[in-house]
Amino acid sequence: MGAEILISSDPMDLHSYDQARIAGEQRRLRLQVLGLNTVEAEATFDRVARLAASFTQSPLAMVNFINDERQMFRGMYVPTASPDDKVSPDGGGIPFDLSNLSREAPGSYGFCPHVVAEGSQLALDDVFDYPRFKGNPLVNDLGVRSYLGTPLRDNTGMVLGTVCVADFKPRAWDRGLREGMQELTETLLSDFKLRDSLLAQQKELFAVFDGAPFPIMLTEGPDHLLRYANGKQGAAFGMVPQFSPGRMVLPGLESIGVFNAMDDAFRTGQATTLSQASITTYDHPSPQHFNFLCTPVRTSPGAPISGVLTVAMNTTGQAYPGADQQAFAANVQQRFERLGGGGLPGRRMDSAGYQH
Repeated sequence: MGAEILISSDPMDLHSYDQARIAGEQRRLRLQVLGLNTVEAEATFDRVARLAASFTQSPLAMVNFINDERQMFRGMYVPTASPDDKVSPDGGGIPFDLSNLSREAPGSYGFCPHVVAEGSQLALDDVFDYPRFKGNPLVNDLGVRSYLGTPLRDNTGMVLGTVCVADFKPRAWDRGLREGMQELTETLLSDFKLRDSLLAQQKELFAVFDGAPFPIMLTEGPDHLLRYANGKQGAAFGMVPQFSPGRMVLPGLESIGVFNAMDDAFRTGQATTLSQASITTYDHPSPQHFNFLCTPVRTSPGAPISGVLTVAMNTTGQAYPGADQQAFAANVQQRFERLGGGGLPGRRMDSAGYQH
């Protein structure tokens, strides 16, 4: 039997529910823009989590991004059961191994959603002292007894998630620890500024892509969410909603193996080519032959692969044939890579939510 969802008839409750829903959607859109709306680990955030654990002498620490559906622990420190993995001032470990802890959780799980909703630091010296929190699944699942969460704001002031630490025993989070966590969280502002800077540069480059004589698209993550497509891409293979899963909305490209080539590029970190693939396009009555060049891209030089830039070169005589066409496509990819990578869209959307 399915669980019932009860929604209060109190206008104030409904207003609060609406505000929370809108705020969640705005966070998701911002995280998508920044290339952070996935659970992939990132060295910068793992490093901040480890620093938080070390500074507070806590066994658990996370850099947690929260959208309107789930929490994504792109930075995480958890100890193993190894006696060499010291996590507290007295050298004690924890009684079980958390090294396989998932990097995602439902949107309502734990204490971080409360930090995001309130926009202020939350310090729980002993969860059992707070009836509102003592029944939280985090207490039952992991045995967490104390928690310190700090809002993670980007360079625009939007709260995107938290930097948090937790312990399996009650403890006092004194002023020094609270202020130190605030300062550590603020060190991530430079990362967000860098991503926005790359976004601005990419918008300029996308203006070049918009006028390219062959299809170009940029996708995000292993599911290849469509983040950018130029006019030629839409004319040839179809106009699709931004952030939609490529395999589902572009079945023609899926049928000839384009997304398999993109899988290889994303997985290996190496450019992949699909040669002489035949497909009937929307802008031509007869089958056309294309070479697809798939290049893995990053949101910043030290970040993991975030997406794939795919250039489709028509080898049936359109636009720049032969060596000229290939050189143009290679130049497009090289200019894009010099920005530090992809995953930051700069698309204009029409009123129906379609890419130009």
